[in-house]
Amino acid sequence: MPLPRTRGTALRQRLAELRGPEVPAKALDARALAALAANPGCKRRAILDGAGVNKTALASALGAPSAFGQSQFALTRGNAFEAKVKADGGAELLRLVHERLDRGAEPPPAGAEVPDLTAIGPEGRTARTALALREATAGAWTLLDHPMLALDVAGSPAFLEPDAVVVHPDGSWTVVEIKSFPLLDGSADPSKVGAAARQAAVYVLALEEVAARMDPAPKVRHRVLLVCPKDFSNLPAASAVDIRKQRAVTARQLARLTRIEDIADALPEGTCFAPDLPAAELTAAVESVPATYAPECLSACELAFHCRDRSRAEGAVTSLGRSVRAELGGLTTVEDVLAAARGETGDPDDPAVAALRRAAELRAEALGVSACR
Repeated sequence: MPLPRTRGTALRQRLAELRGPEVPAKALDARALAALAANPGCKRRAILDGAGVNKTALASALGAPSAFGQSQFALTRGNAFEAKVKADGGAELLRLVHERLDRGAEPPPAGAEVPDLTAIGPEGRTARTALALREATAGAWTLLDHPMLALDVAGSPAFLEPDAVVVHPDGSWTVVEIKSFPLLDGSADPSKVGAAARQAAVYVLALEEVAARMDPAPKVRHRVLLVCPKDFSNLPAASAVDIRKQRAVTARQLARLTRIEDIADALPEGTCFAPDLPAAELTAAVESVPATYAPECLSACELAFHCRDRSRAEGAVTSLGRSVRAELGGLTTVEDVLAAARGETGDPDDPAVAALRRAAELRAEALGVSACR
């Protein structure tokens, strides 16, 4: 007699059905998780990412392919730079950690500990990483190269792979992010540094969950090390980045995410997001999940072009930006906004309606003066 399915098993099977038969799951990475946390109200992205749907293939099947993502050249350059930073057992990387974050400790030796983290499947690698962190020798430097961490996201586990985690001689842990954009005269593009900090914050949250299961719990440092090429060379340079703000924001946003099982339960029977489905059926499946589009999605989500087209077709004010949407209160469409500005609809006591009507009067007055001139 087969064992009854647990809630977790039933959810995984349901998500596999949504993804499509024989379609492999696309794992969530920290970049996607940071983008998901930045738009917690989007149920569409939550369910697609939770089910492991390949949104790039889905966007192409919907006829709205996105150019979002890194170029092959950037990936190749990044991989080559990371290999250089980690050469010789990570000696240069550990030197940078010591120099930037822990000068009071003994300098790392030439042959620091680099445990083997290979295992079968993400669950196995996650367990192996936790074991390596637990077994890290006190008083010695330890480098974990591409460890695997797990973080609960809206009721579903996300497996994350930071570039490196360093265990200091005092037992504390530091996340290391290796990027291919340059540090010019000691500083880098603020937008790229911000994106790297948000990714590192996701890793810090996952590490804190590992630390919480240990007794005593090791300290997870909130200053991470960002390693980039120096100027226009291929030499590594590093900067310490305080990610306490990004960590707090990400933790709060992840806590607000609608649970994936609640979204899945609300979907019509037979809903599937397999890219090989007929276009009409696939479009209906995607549209059955509410989306919260904003222009910021264009730099963070593969489905942004599709959602933008739908948002514009519906006249939704969210296509104008989140700040505009927040100012308009209960007016959710461009048609409602124009009607309120003309005085055809809307409560005059509503501040948004009053502001729109005043703006319309000023515009009409300005146009009248211009016509007279």
